[in-house]
Amino acid sequence: MRSFYGAVLGMTELEKPERLRARGGAWFRSGSLEIHVGIEEGFRPARKAHPGIAVDDVDALADRVADSGAPVAWDDSVPGVRRFHTSDPVGNRLEFQQG
Repeated sequence: MRSFYGAVLGMTELEKPERLRARGGAWFRSGSLEIHVGIEEGFRPARKAHPGIAVDDVDALADRVADSGAPVAWDDSVPGVRRFHTSDPVGNRLEFQQG
């Protein structure tokens, strides 16, 4: 998760509050976006639910995601919005878009 959210997506890992560190997982931030990933026994990712994240250069991000080996599925169903879906290493669905 650190490699994907940090190196691939370019997010900064945050130091979790001391009281929460024992739970595992990690927190990441980019601008005003913050994502918290945790550890859950028997986890199954949602197949449809996902965050839609606005980025400045969706094509450059798609290239980095594809270069990392993660899937890039372009979707042109929203007029005027260039967007793609991908999955993080544990299967969480993510949408990145540029309008």
